[in-house]
Amino acid sequence: MKPPLLAIGIIWMLLLSGCTTHSVISNKKITPSATSDGYGLASQIHRRPPGKITLVLSFSGGGSRAAALSYGVLKALRQTPLTPSENTSLLSEVDVISAVSGGSFTAAYYALHGERTFAHFENDFLNQNIQENLITELLYPSQWFSNLGRTDIAADLYEQSVFKGATFADLGKRPNAPLLMINASDLSNGVRFSFVQEYFDLLCSDLASYPISRAVTASSSVPVLFNPVVVENFSGCSPDNLLIKESPLNSLQLEETRQGLLTYLNEKEKHRYLHLVDGGITDNLGLRAIYDFMELSGGPLAMNKRLKRTPSDKLVVIVVNASTQSSLDLARSRATPSIETSLNAMTDIQIHRYNATTLELFERAMASWSTSLSTQEKQVTPYFIELNFKQLADEQERQFFNAIPTGFNLTEEQKQQLIEAGGKLLQQHPKFQQLLNAL
Repeated sequence: MKPPLLAIGIIWMLLLSGCTTHSVISNKKITPSATSDGYGLASQIHRRPPGKITLVLSFSGGGSRAAALSYGVLKALRQTPLTPSENTSLLSEVDVISAVSGGSFTAAYYALHGERTFAHFENDFLNQNIQENLITELLYPSQWFSNLGRTDIAADLYEQSVFKGATFADLGKRPNAPLLMINASDLSNGVRFSFVQEYFDLLCSDLASYPISRAVTASSSVPVLFNPVVVENFSGCSPDNLLIKESPLNSLQLEETRQGLLTYLNEKEKHRYLHLVDGGITDNLGLRAIYDFMELSGGPLAMNKRLKRTPSDKLVVIVVNASTQSSLDLARSRATPSIETSLNAMTDIQIHRYNATTLELFERAMASWSTSLSTQEKQVTPYFIELNFKQLADEQERQFFNAIPTGFNLTEEQKQQLIEAGGKLLQQHPKFQQLLNAL
């Protein structure tokens, strides 16, 4: 983006932020039939035939950098046969994709379009200068006196250029598609909120008719720069929800999450509206959404019983972590850092520390889940595969990727290098090679 255009855009955004805006409410009250067949874990997994492995993907935040890196991983899985004697690829084995912010664009596009992704995703999203397009929309004279917020304008842009009116009902129509979990953060109570019917049941709301573009917008709406995506919490239903059942939780964090979800059901007057923003605030990797779902539902045995599934003997989770390392320039001078530099540094510190905690938590959980699912006849083996730029051997290559800012604009070179890096990181990972040998 050209600096003058960026400066003008920021000034206009700040001026417009002083105006009163009311976010468009796009979710509808649930109908009696919606809870039984909405777009959720139970309904979507039932539509998929059992595979040879259980394969879960999580795509991190990081703007177009994250979108391109995760796309490279999808391409690599598509090019990897399940076994040497089969035509089926590993990509066909993906059961769930959990995504945040920039990664949610790739995840949602693939969940919606499947094979078509590899012919059109680059042109529809990665080749677009989303930042410049958005600022152009914001500066258009018809928007000057509109009561729409910046986020609604962004959602309309994504709707027109990327998702073309698709809703979560359309996701459920694609045969054998993986379950998509787009994750956001609720500013009102700090709850990590996932766009699946099990969460919308708590709001007495129907996810099927909800636009995918607005879910992706919520997941990528950086606070202050964008206003929240607002979802209404309706009354008049009593869902039998697996996420809020009384269960002995040995974790204060899980209990706090459960209590936060209960407020949507039990305190509807106080929580009439959810203000959803960037999912990276509560989990920049997309892993905790999976962890919460599994643990709050009673663990893997209870989950498999509910889904009427026999566990496969390989539990595979691939994490595409597109976070970058901060520059060390700040430490080379005693000059007072700018506000922008300070905010970026604080954000990087928080994200990296929380990511490290999340990775440790999830790897331990996977080991525990595999043990509980194992029997004398069949041992379940966990494969936890985290991909990040630090794993690249070449220092110059690492510096190249670390220099790509978190935004929605890539040069052709950056895009191609990120796609190639996604495939290379996956193919070179020792745990991935162990999985291929086991298969």
